[in-house]
Amino acid sequence: MRNLYKIPASGEWKIPVEAKDDGFPWLAIRIFTPRLKAVVEFFAQNEITYFFPVKYVDFEDRKGRIQHDLRPVVHNIIFIKKNVALKELKKVLEDCPYSLMAIKKEPERLEFYEISSKEMFEFMLMCNPEIELRKYISEEQALLKEGTEVEVHYGPLKGLTGKLVRQNKKYYLLKEVPGMGVMVKVSRWCCKPLKMD
Repeated sequence: MRNLYKIPASGEWKIPVEAKDDGFPWLAIRIFTPRLKAVVEFFAQNEITYFFPVKYVDFEDRKGRIQHDLRPVVHNIIFIKKNVALKELKKVLEDCPYSLMAIKKEPERLEFYEISSKEMFEFMLMCNPEIELRKYISEEQALLKEGTEVEVHYGPLKGLTGKLVRQNKKYYLLKEVPGMGVMVKVSRWCCKPLKMD
């Protein structure tokens, strides 16, 4: 198992073949520490496959030069693949020296919210930092968006599913996962509704 946030020497962001729809669900983990890198290292040491969205950020270095670097979109959510027994995964989460919690379907129940491998793979594709017209929104903002469930039939997002929403006279494909959502600009003419009334 390996990190899905792998940046080759060329600086390009790619999702490895292992990330494709393999039938293993994913869990959203909320982190209660600013030490995302340490949590990532803990998961890597325990051979837990993980993913977190990144984006390009411009910043000024100590010499006053503008640098272009990949940085995490959020520092309090990371996604892990559930490709080991749940009991084993719970043990790893309990052994973590940092405070974290798997997001549950309902706060009062013990059942974790699972993201299907297909939904997670589509979410990862939409998180590609090379896509310029992309927006990240909170889980609450995503739930407030009204739209039609669609599948993209043409263009670079062909095959992806999500909610077609409109914002500032532009159309976006919205993919929601526990803890956050991502919107990618899309032409509404490329989309076909999944359900016809």
